[in-house]
Amino acid sequence: MTETLQEPTDQTTHLTQDTPVSAPPERATAPAAAASPAQPAKAKNRFASVQPVLEKLFELYPKLFGERFLPLKLGIFQELLAAHPEVFQRESLKAALGVHTRSTRYLQSVAAGQKRHDLQGKPVEDVAPEHIFLSIVELFQRRQARSSEDLRPKLRKQLLAAFEQSGLTRQDYLARIGTPAEAIQALLDEVLAEVEQQRARRAALKKAFEASGQSVEAFADALGMRVSEVQAALK
Repeated sequence: MTETLQEPTDQTTHLTQDTPVSAPPERATAPAAAASPAQPAKAKNRFASVQPVLEKLFELYPKLFGERFLPLKLGIFQELLAAHPEVFQRESLKAALGVHTRSTRYLQSVAAGQKRHDLQGKPVEDVAPEHIFLSIVELFQRRQARSSEDLRPKLRKQLLAAFEQSGLTRQDYLARIGTPAEAIQALLDEVLAEVEQQRARRAALKKAFEASGQSVEAFADALGMRVSEVQAALK
């Protein structure tokens, strides 16, 4: 899936300068097959062709393109062209941002749910839930393709946290992320069901607390729960 920032490709992908990837995670597909011998060479050449632009971006905006990558605000492509017409050309900047937003380091920043940042390095907007989801899945696919370890338990944990953080209903979340691959869908179904059960339990607990007229401490004691657990459920 590519990230359009705004004309190039807008949404969460990133190639670290050391691990470029050719195909964007537009869809949550099954783990990619082993790369052909030609793919690493193509990726290397792609990075080499845009390296001068990436180095200039790092020089101008180290907070965004430096040692730490941050999600970029939508529309930043046009802002860069407008701010530096004598420095960047449309096609080379488009290609450079495509490589940058497909890098593993950039994907990690999106998957972590960090906010999008403007050219001044200020957080300005949330990353859309579907972009977080696609980044998580893309990172999983890349790592699983290189590992003999089953990374699905970690993926499950990340998907659960992402859905919980989205605040969306199951229906709305599925409408936004599209149709994942069958293997991902099966895991996602488990996650969505678990979060819905947790939400239902919290709603029931809150209703019981409000009806009890007790303090949080007394209510927790009556149920044999820790006060912190009750407080967390009531938030």
